[in-house]
Amino acid sequence: MSYLDAASSAPLHPVARQALMASLDEGWADPARLYREGRRARMLLDAAREAAAEAVGCRPDELVFTSSGTRAVHSGIAGALAGRRRVGRHLIVSAVEHSSVLHSAEVHQADGGSVTEVPVLRSGAVTVEAYAEALRPDTALACLQSANHEVGTEQPVAGVAEVCRAAGVPLLVDAAQSLGWGRVEGDWSLLTASAHKWGGPSGVGVLVVRKGVRFAAQGPVDERESGRAAGFENIPAIVAAAASLRAVRAEAAQEDARLRELTERIRARVPRLVPDVEVVGDPERRLPGVVTFSCLYVDGETLLHELDRAGFSVSSGSSCTSSTLTPSHVLKAMGVLSEGNVRVSLPSGTPEEDVERFLEVLPGAVAGVREKLGAPVAEAVVRDDALVVDSLGKRCPIPVIELAKVIGDVPVGGLVRVLSDDEAARLDIPAWCEMRGQEYVGEEPADRGSAYVVRRLS
Repeated sequence: MSYLDAASSAPLHPVARQALMASLDEGWADPARLYREGRRARMLLDAAREAAAEAVGCRPDELVFTSSGTRAVHSGIAGALAGRRRVGRHLIVSAVEHSSVLHSAEVHQADGGSVTEVPVLRSGAVTVEAYAEALRPDTALACLQSANHEVGTEQPVAGVAEVCRAAGVPLLVDAAQSLGWGRVEGDWSLLTASAHKWGGPSGVGVLVVRKGVRFAAQGPVDERESGRAAGFENIPAIVAAAASLRAVRAEAAQEDARLRELTERIRARVPRLVPDVEVVGDPERRLPGVVTFSCLYVDGETLLHELDRAGFSVSSGSSCTSSTLTPSHVLKAMGVLSEGNVRVSLPSGTPEEDVERFLEVLPGAVAGVREKLGAPVAEAVVRDDALVVDSLGKRCPIPVIELAKVIGDVPVGGLVRVLSDDEAARLDIPAWCEMRGQEYVGEEPADRGSAYVVRRLS
């Protein structure tokens, strides 16, 4: 079985396993106690904090360990907003942030705060200018991920940090996906990360608050972790997290170059091997091991099952794999195709043979899914000089398949109206038009769902 979903959770690094097992015998006591066992636990905790701080590029007393990366994000955002409440209650986030950031923004808005969601380019990146325009006199905090978790696009953190610093606004960076590859550049104010993303154990997060940043921890607090992360520290897991971070950093330069070559191979060959595919994300400013593509006329959930049966563990942002039947908020914000979406994220050490075998298996898997879906007969009628395709009640990717089947039945310049009540159609039909050289006219209200209007150009 080839595990190709490191962006979700990286396999436990051998160094993490060794450190975890070794510290189980030494790090079980309360590090707040003064007796021998407590002092020994405190030494392990302090050493892990120093190692993690060196990797991040901060002071040890600026870094605390939390129970998860999500907890670090929630605590970091809530504490920074509370610390700057006198300035205002305006929060800035990008449209492609991790759900933990967006959920914090929702809570803040429900509590009376205001939120500006900065849009992204089709590559998935924000622009520094967009963040600069979003800043206001009452802005308390801005948030920006260092790299996107779904498509791998790296963000211009240094530039955004510069405009935020000039405006006196702290910037919180979610570095979960990138910290294992290197320090986050720029004059950021807060940083969060998650150990299981770089090969450490799950259940360990990192929260960094720079000196001078106004911060007021929210909720019940105790004396542990500077009052910013209540509860007994999981010292063996923390030691393993710090040890594995140091280990992956030592391997980063070599693995970066190797994994970039492998992902570039996937990016270049998939469109040649599989027809009607869109490779998404920035082609250059991206994480070393992440590549994402979407396949027209494919049910994403079925495709993932086919790849799983062939021995590959990958993930997807397709609405077809979601119980809510809504596409990934990242793909939606980018305006790219969501159906048949596949994210391949290579763990460190992934052999070249696994990538080659994946490229051999993928065309047959996609063709098989397309064949299983069949060729649905579109229920089409001519109405007001336009072809109307009734896809109501049909889910991704059927509406796009039916559109593709009938577009040739109208003359050049003619219109096709696709009736659909599937939320994914709002994203996938315009994306199909972009890929196929047709004009997306827009969305119109309908008795049920919406009518998506397409003009044939060729």
